Amino acid sequence: MSQLWSQLEFFRPGWRDFLQILIVAFLLFRLLLIIQRTRAMQILLGVLLIAAAYLLSRVLELTLIETLLGYLLQYGVIAGLVVFQPELRTALTRLGQSRLLRIVSPMPEGQLIDEIVHGVEELARKKIGAIIVLEQDVGLDEYAHTGSRERVDVSASMLQTIFSPGTPLHDGAVIIVGGEIRAAGAILPLTQHAVTDKTLGTRHRAAIGLSEETDALVIVVSEETARISIALRGSLERDVDAARLREILGGTMPERSAALAPSPTLA
Repeated sequence: MSQLWSQLEFFRPGWRDFLQILIVAFLLFRLLLIIQRTRAMQILLGVLLIAAAYLLSRVLELTLIETLLGYLLQYGVIAGLVVFQPELRTALTRLGQSRLLRIVSPMPEGQLIDEIVHGVEELARKKIGAIIVLEQDVGLDEYAHTGSRERVDVSASMLQTIFSPGTPLHDGAVIIVGGEIRAAGAILPLTQHAVTDKTLGTRHRAAIGLSEETDALVIVVSEETARISIALRGSLERDVDAARLREILGGTMPERSAALAPSPTLA
């Protein structure tokens, strides 16, 4: 009886077990958050499908298929580490740039919002095109590398200077991390979905494209109409005024995500 009880003790989780479960769950959540809507997610689904086929072949005793899939899984992991080394490096970089692992910005949130709103208002008033990206949980280092790496505090005057016509960086995007401008003149991916509204220019398509691949909040100022738009999670909200912009910047991510309705400009 005592021997049976000692065996059952294995199934009684202790605080260390709960801690390990929480750590593993957090890492898996971060991984899924990083690779969502990317090629890596498709690769992961493909690997899971092969693994499921392998288990099914073992259950049905399909020896030939089981052997072939076994070799594929055995050597496919090594091949995947070599072939997808750039993606893995990017994923690890993003994980290290998680908001939970970064030092909190010394600039107060209210001051940061004031600077961004004031800068966007001035850009719209002067009809200066701009695209401003605010990093959230998913790191944007791979996009920052396409532009000029900076490390300056966010200010309305700095945003106006960067996007002034004739300056070398005015055509690209500004990437903001915390209270700092980390890159200017960055190149963003265009949306792969059909855009039915032909009035949307390259900046709007780039804003939607980045919001489809990451959880970044993207602010766009139209050079032609001076209208302000916001892209988030593949949705685009247009004709945003200063009050609405301040409300979105001051809200939490779930509230912001729910506030933006699906974009009617995407077919």
